[in-house]
Amino acid sequence: MQNGIKVNNILQEVSNLTLEEQDFIVNTVNKRIHEARREKIAERGKEAENNLSNGNVITGTADDLMKRDGDD
Repeated sequence: MQNGIKVNNILQEVSNLTLEEQDFIVNTVNKRIHEARREKIAERGKEAENNLSNGNVITGTADDLMKRDGDD
């Protein structure tokens, strides 16, 4: 519950700012969120490339993969 209190305190403090300051905060936080998401996507892409390079990826059509799954 401590995090909820912190968030409420932050929101209360933000509401005391001018609209321009609040807008700046919103834009800054949005940019940070978008950058963090881009970084996660890039990390996932590198992981996928590594899996492909290491032979940890199975390729084929959906039918091929279904047949392979049935062979186990």
